[in-house]
Amino acid sequence: MSHDGVGSRAVLRATAFLTAGALAVPLLAGCGSDEKAGRPLAGPDIAHVTRDKVAEGGTVKWAMDALPETLNAYQADADAGTTRVAQATLPSMFQLDANGRPAVNPAYLESAKVIETEPRQVVLYKLNQQAVWSDGREIGAADFVAQWRALSGKDSAFWTARNAGYDRIAKIERGASDLQVRVTFSRPYADWKSLFSPLYPKDVMGTPDAFNDGARRKLKTSAGPFRVDKVDTAGKDVVLTRNPRWWGQPAKLDKIVLHTVPRDERATALADGKVDIADVDASTAGRIGGAAGGTGTGNPLVGGGKTSAKKLRSWALAHGLEAEKVEHAGQKKLRKAITRYLEEQDGLRSYEVRKSLEPAYTQLALNGAGGLLADERVRRAVARALDRKELAKLVLTPLGLPAEPVGSHLALEGQPAYADNSDALGGQDTKEAQALLSDAGWVPGGPVKAEKKAEKAAGPESSTQDDDQSEGGKDGEYVVGEDDKNADGKNEHGDGSGRHLAQDGKQYTGQGGAPGAYAPKGTAAPAGAVNGPLAKDGQALNLRFVLPTGAGSETLNTVAGRISAMLEKVGIRTTIIKVPDESYFKDHIAAGDFDLALYSWPASAFPATDARPIFAKPAPAADGSVNVEQNYTRVGTDQVDQLFDQAASTLDEDESRDLIRKADTRIWAAAGSIPLYQRPQLVGVRKTLVNTGAFGFQAPVYEDMGFLKKGAQVSPGPTKN
Repeated sequence: MSHDGVGSRAVLRATAFLTAGALAVPLLAGCGSDEKAGRPLAGPDIAHVTRDKVAEGGTVKWAMDALPETLNAYQADADAGTTRVAQATLPSMFQLDANGRPAVNPAYLESAKVIETEPRQVVLYKLNQQAVWSDGREIGAADFVAQWRALSGKDSAFWTARNAGYDRIAKIERGASDLQVRVTFSRPYADWKSLFSPLYPKDVMGTPDAFNDGARRKLKTSAGPFRVDKVDTAGKDVVLTRNPRWWGQPAKLDKIVLHTVPRDERATALADGKVDIADVDASTAGRIGGAAGGTGTGNPLVGGGKTSAKKLRSWALAHGLEAEKVEHAGQKKLRKAITRYLEEQDGLRSYEVRKSLEPAYTQLALNGAGGLLADERVRRAVARALDRKELAKLVLTPLGLPAEPVGSHLALEGQPAYADNSDALGGQDTKEAQALLSDAGWVPGGPVKAEKKAEKAAGPESSTQDDDQSEGGKDGEYVVGEDDKNADGKNEHGDGSGRHLAQDGKQYTGQGGAPGAYAPKGTAAPAGAVNGPLAKDGQALNLRFVLPTGAGSETLNTVAGRISAMLEKVGIRTTIIKVPDESYFKDHIAAGDFDLALYSWPASAFPATDARPIFAKPAPAADGSVNVEQNYTRVGTDQVDQLFDQAASTLDEDESRDLIRKADTRIWAAAGSIPLYQRPQLVGVRKTLVNTGAFGFQAPVYEDMGFLKKGAQVSPGPTKN
């Protein structure tokens, strides 16, 4: 999913009890048309300098998660690597500014605006007269037409991932000159600025064969400051070089090499100089900060062989060396591992961490398809048990980032559609949560029928295979709050604390953190917790909390541990199910095999279009199955769908914004998804590399990236462009 205007954005968010359909709250309070949008909580941190301070030439090696399966951003298997290539090499009519709002890209457009609304909406694009493809042909109406026909959904031979917006176009034609393109819509479309970004040449979009296969491993024609030189499948690199046909300011760099580096190997890759820039987790960010400050490392090897293995092991664990490599290692292996660590720390002194907040948020998803969470009162009780401010602080405060809980499912702070609508559900309130559970029939200390194993998560797509142990990872399954013991008879204790998230996930994708605890088996119930498990009809109130085990997932587990402790306080127990990272999203989240889960959604400048499939009411499909689109919580209402449709169909920006806020209020009330915090964005960057780093909302300017000239200086502090 993309967040910067390029790529497939969301192909891929006795008590009074009111259903969402009968909600009676002031939906639009504070949302008047004269309300001004705020500012993002954190701006770009990119070491910004003017172009005259950037040296000519050089190669930047940029870490990516995997070699892109396709260079066509409109295919289902497009990923973050696809997006990065598209940003640097293809036209984007609009791109996001630092506040997450779409702005005309002057490299390609002189202007774009709605010129007619009756009888139909007409948008006129006036193209930059210098804009040409790398083969010398002018960018024009033929390219717009080819992309519309490929993405309209009318021809199933094109293997497209989305057609939103393109399916509303009635015709595209040349304007008064070759530099004008008239797009006429069959129905009004508020999010028309989302279209043609990126724009591919007609030789990619013109035929099904070209679309499906022609741009998977090569992109012959481009129109950006860089072009695709080669995709090296053996070296797992994508090599971008200067585009000689680029009409704008020439790229400072000769070459950008996108190099595949697994996230758990990035500290080593940076230290060894294999990459110049990489998204990193909190643990690696801490190592870079420690190396730059010359603190926290020391040298336990001073003194020759006098330092005991016990002290070496203690030092190694305190400095984040992998526990399984040092806990039972002898002195020789420990000294070797520590020597390597210290060498890496020396290499990391050439780097710094640039940090912002990603245009994405982490949420607690509650599967409402069936079972315990099908009852909205139970979902609301879960939400009312959570202290979202505490969870945001847990993740963001140690990173020096603003720790504010996210108040909207559909926008983030700084975007026009943002408003904190969480009052529709209510804040943390233990008594209210317990009252909701009581109203739903859950009784403290009630009789519970014995079960051989934890119940599988509810949902029509749930797996019937017993994979909790076979795929549960080394940590397996355990019930938070149970007073079980280890083989040695000793209880484990933990407080759910730990370190925090750099990226969490599976955009799921994209991962977090540092070593941390996740409410280990045997964790004592918090003070003030109800006495005994809640039960109803012989069943305990125990929710399956599914979590990944892959590299970078430690912070998700830390957050989950804190959530479990909060739920325990109101009488809700959780069974932690840890599953392999590679199967987490596909086999559990998308398949509906969970009760609770943590994953992320990107924010969009076009929520009426991009967020609709995330919150759409599941509908029966022709084959008898249920089509959930991307609504993996399976919680939706007709009213929310109608509000999205209305927001997408009005050309009044204020009205569309208010409809989006109204939809968000009802999404909060349904309690299928609880936004927690905006994800941190931590980027390790070579100190001499400028105009790049943690971009936040802002689209990168690839032609300005490069190495700082000798003698030039960067203004201190994060850049707030």
